[in-house]
Amino acid sequence: MTATTGTVAAVVSVIVCALILVGLRAHTAESVRGKAVSSALQVAYEADRELVRGRLNAPKDVRLQLVNDGGEVVAGTEGALAGPPMADFQPPATSIYSTRERCPPTGLKGCQRVIALRVYNESGDRFVYAATPIVPWYVSPGHLMLLVCAALLVTMIACLRAWGTTDQVLARVDAIRAELAEITASKSGRRVTVPPYQDEIRWLAEAANETLDRLDSALERQRSFTSDASHDLRSPITGARAQLEEALLFPDEVDWPQTARNVLHSLDRLQAIVTDLLQLARLDAGGAWQHPETIDLGAVVTIEVARAERTKTIHTHLQEGVTVHGDRLRLVRLLTNLLDNAERHAESRVDLTVREEDGYGVLEVQDDGAGVAEEDREVVFQRFARLEAGKARDAAGTGLGLPIAREIARLHGGTLTIEDSDRGARFVLRIPRSPAPADTRATGNGS
Repeated sequence: MTATTGTVAAVVSVIVCALILVGLRAHTAESVRGKAVSSALQVAYEADRELVRGRLNAPKDVRLQLVNDGGEVVAGTEGALAGPPMADFQPPATSIYSTRERCPPTGLKGCQRVIALRVYNESGDRFVYAATPIVPWYVSPGHLMLLVCAALLVTMIACLRAWGTTDQVLARVDAIRAELAEITASKSGRRVTVPPYQDEIRWLAEAANETLDRLDSALERQRSFTSDASHDLRSPITGARAQLEEALLFPDEVDWPQTARNVLHSLDRLQAIVTDLLQLARLDAGGAWQHPETIDLGAVVTIEVARAERTKTIHTHLQEGVTVHGDRLRLVRLLTNLLDNAERHAESRVDLTVREEDGYGVLEVQDDGAGVAEEDREVVFQRFARLEAGKARDAAGTGLGLPIAREIARLHGGTLTIEDSDRGARFVLRIPRSPAPADTRATGNGS
């Protein structure tokens, strides 16, 4: 940053100095030209009134000559009185004034601007020549040195200021870095200090704290998930072990086929938990869809309802042509989880509705059971969370079916929520629609 600031300051200083030199040179050249013209006019005036001969007085750096009609120098300043005329040109016959540059004029040194004035006289015209040095681009060594020193001073001040600002900013950034380095998984409750100034460093600290908040939430969910998973995995293992140990204590009094069935039931529950955990891990990893395609939600519902026998009556209300884009197997898993949950809590019937709404494909699964209290509508989507009613109806449940369904909805860019209903629980899935035929109509049937 310091190097960049110094470069920019140097470039700006050079440009400003160049502009100053251009203006200063123009002003100086005009001033010198004015002195030359004024001196030439003074000589012309005196030559017109009286005879002028000999040495002439003039400002510094102005050389004057008065030349008669024969080309002889009759008057001049010191150094220009002796010798030939300094210029060989004359103003046109129709003019009294002419200017030329000579490098150098006759009898002088260096490039100079020569002004020629015609003085009319009956005995013959005379000419006044005035020569002044051409102003160089740098005007004078003093001016150039002053501007160079000023440019260097400005550049140095800018670099020092940039260095100080950068050092101050980096010190604040380093403080945030040091605080972040001290935050570990075991000490994740700390936050970096937010500076009082409304600047980018404050925004960085706030962004870091927001990230730490999300990490803390993720760590808390991980700890809770690990704890719940350990408990749920341990339960069937403990149950199977207890039954086998009891059977081994009294081998002659045990119904071994029944014991085997009980152990197999525990193993089935263990397998279901492991399968659901594997599915959740894949969803959390955000794995790509295996076979993305355009899926007709109504057709999926029809196939799944006809595929398996249910203990409750299923009523479908399907709008044709409601299509979404995604993974068919995962959407089938989502629907199956919702159906299993609805069947578990329904009294006698489950209603399935498919419709299009505001560019979304909507799937509703509603049962006629006791429903879910409003304060528990997000709890049921937490992993291993099971309400008392659910435990009473299905003690072997894993508490992972609804979390899996919501993750599948999220991966499809949609949402899965519980919404108000007159009776029972109404789960509503919304997924952005894919292009579908315009001709759609609603149908209804029961099974």
